[in-house]
Amino acid sequence: MREVQARAGMGQVVVIGAGIAGLAAAHRLLERGARVTVLEASGRVGGKLLPGEVAGARVDLGAESMLARRPEAVALARQVGLADRLQPPATATAAIWTRGALRPMPKGHVMGVPGTAAALSGVLSDEGIARIDRDAELPRTEVGDDVAVGEYVAERLGREVVDRLVEPLLGGVYAGDAYRISMRSAVPQLFQAARSHASLTEGVREIQAKAAAAQQTGPVFMGVQGGVGTLPLAVAESVRARGGEILTGTPVTELSHSAADGGWRVVAGERVLRADAVVLAVPAPAAARLLRTESPGAAAELGGVEYASMALVTLAYRRAEAGLPEGSGFLVPPVDGRTIKASTFASQKWGWIAGENPDLVVLRTSVGRYGETEILQRDDSELVAVSRRDLKAATGLEAAPVDTRVTRWDDGLPQYPVGHHARVARIREHVAKLPGLAVCGAPYDGVGIPACIASAYAAVDQIHGDLRGVQELTAHPVQSQHGGAGE
Repeated sequence: MREVQARAGMGQVVVIGAGIAGLAAAHRLLERGARVTVLEASGRVGGKLLPGEVAGARVDLGAESMLARRPEAVALARQVGLADRLQPPATATAAIWTRGALRPMPKGHVMGVPGTAAALSGVLSDEGIARIDRDAELPRTEVGDDVAVGEYVAERLGREVVDRLVEPLLGGVYAGDAYRISMRSAVPQLFQAARSHASLTEGVREIQAKAAAAQQTGPVFMGVQGGVGTLPLAVAESVRARGGEILTGTPVTELSHSAADGGWRVVAGERVLRADAVVLAVPAPAAARLLRTESPGAAAELGGVEYASMALVTLAYRRAEAGLPEGSGFLVPPVDGRTIKASTFASQKWGWIAGENPDLVVLRTSVGRYGETEILQRDDSELVAVSRRDLKAATGLEAAPVDTRVTRWDDGLPQYPVGHHARVARIREHVAKLPGLAVCGAPYDGVGIPACIASAYAAVDQIHGDLRGVQELTAHPVQSQHGGAGE
């Protein structure tokens, strides 16, 4: 084995994982003057952010947009030279495919929870709409330390609101089950409203009023010309330009802490690195394996984090043959029994795709939710076929695509069940007992791109002895919102 000796002090930090969280951590560490080595098990950087092509058109094969109302992602993109390629969606008008028709996504909601029953006709039944008005008359529903989003909303407003509005929006973010997902961790705004208001609709209206008073301008979401998947590539290039080392195809097999000198020993194949600090920016199962010896408590908690799998089907059509409804795409409530859970009309949502490919129409569908295994066991051609079938039923699209691509994200999205915040606090409590160690990424404080970057920055601060970032994220998780359709 070849051993690399660290410099004194904070000279060497090893970042394990080269998704956007790990790369953001490396970028911040280099700004702080550390010497950085990033180790990535797979053959590429970027994690769930993946640029690709279909019919020669540049597209995203993973996440396609990032929340712009949080500063972290857009600021990092600008820092690594992507300022002139940042673009908001050309249209943010989404639909919901329910009760046999594409219907406009109702306005004035917080993750599908309406402030009033207005504008819900067609999406909800008359009985469902009437049920919302009972919220103001019901006694307070205590939420305790945490509660499932679906459970609480159904008790206040009825199951129809959950099944036809909340489920498709939350499913687009987590590929999860609204009746399991933590309101405190996934929709913290609603959790605070539930704590301070007897009426849920009153709480939603207050959230909306505060947002209006804040007078936030600019787009809610942002994309990148060439795809959001180019962001980690640009960050990696910047890391290397600043002297950081990134090694792909280099899985870490052992992580140990030395009580004698307070340093860390990282084993990756034939390479052994000595470091003053380690940032773990990997999925929970990988973090659990690496911490099994040094922190059995953290490993046990990490081992309990569940994941959902999904697949994205990207299709390209000749423009002359593929007329689509207006808007960015549509969401699908599981209760309607369809196979796809969403579709994004990528050529309509992103002006740069249409501009680069005037003769093509590109769209994508997403398939798979937490607990669904049968559909994801089908081969690629079957996933394309079921996507085409549902697209025809929703939009009338009958043309044959000129090219397709199926991207599978096995165990791609961590689940945030009730009590997730307490699990994360226990993980960090265990990790804090090991000097020079921090964790970050999607399993902790939010699954969106800004949340992962914020988590990375908090991890860097932590290994420098500053816990304010971690404390802020613990108190206020980053809500991961839905970008319109098909996220």
